[in-house]
Amino acid sequence: MAFSMPLLQEFQFKRVLDENPNFHFLFVLGTLPAPMSETSTGAACSPSDRRLPAILRFERMAFPLSLPERLSSGVLTSVKHVGNSDIYTWMHGWLERKEDLPDVKIDIIFPATEVHIRKYSKQDVLMVHETPELYKKIVKPYIDAFPASRTQWVQDVLSGVSEADRVLARTASFVILPDMKWDPNTNPISSLYLLALVFDPSIRSLRDLRGGEGGHVKMLLELRDAAHGVVRREWGLREGSVRLYVHYQPSYYHFHVHIVHASQSGMMGMTVGQAHLLDDIISMLNVSPTIFSELTFTYGLGSQHGLHEAMVAAQGKDENGNVGQISDGSCV
Repeated sequence: MAFSMPLLQEFQFKRVLDENPNFHFLFVLGTLPAPMSETSTGAACSPSDRRLPAILRFERMAFPLSLPERLSSGVLTSVKHVGNSDIYTWMHGWLERKEDLPDVKIDIIFPATEVHIRKYSKQDVLMVHETPELYKKIVKPYIDAFPASRTQWVQDVLSGVSEADRVLARTASFVILPDMKWDPNTNPISSLYLLALVFDPSIRSLRDLRGGEGGHVKMLLELRDAAHGVVRREWGLREGSVRLYVHYQPSYYHFHVHIVHASQSGMMGMTVGQAHLLDDIISMLNVSPTIFSELTFTYGLGSQHGLHEAMVAAQGKDENGNVGQISDGSCV
């Protein structure tokens, strides 16, 4: 549904889910009025006392490159002296309001489910080891239990129902478009963040990739080349200017590849154990077509993740010292 200022002003705050001063974002939980619905008699209704959970994500926008050039033209509406020492001075400043230069980006999830609330809540992380056996016993059933509605937005993008005007490349195997976290009109190229979504619904995660005849290497190579072609055509970036990687565990189980500017560092989602470079994935599939069904993966799981309880309970060592085996006390 489309949102406007009046509707956002109906937001009733409940609590802060997460905040990060380094990455300048804030997740808050609250409620919004339930959307208009059709009753059994066909009359539109929206009970004033019926509200549904909503998650708002606020992120400070990057500074425009034109900011230094506009210092003499009144871009700063006011400044406040904070302190100074020798040649150093500290000040607070307030920028003028510009319609084409928003201060914050607002993402809205509405109505938000309990899964969304858990996902975006601050949580402790534990490293776990996922053997092929644990994948079959715990992870795959977890993935298979997700309803198709959880990735309906992906299908809408692939079919052209939504975001068709944002697609930068489309083939029979995948589409490439800007990630929702990156606006090419207001963010600098140095923060470039694209997303490639594949059409094949059978690839839910890294575990499903196969090499060899009839495998996925050809598609992955085409995707990599298309990504380089897009950034060269749109922004004049040479090959090697972007980093392509895949998450495990991913945030949703429809195979996708993240494409970010190579100069980005320390970005959330590039954590060791979670991000796997596409070039490395291709190389490993060429070494062994079934390698991703045979590996033990080590990664961090947040305490609110749906796999956390079962995977932590299953951690242990066998008589050979191998980690990630089902422990005697596991209820799995």
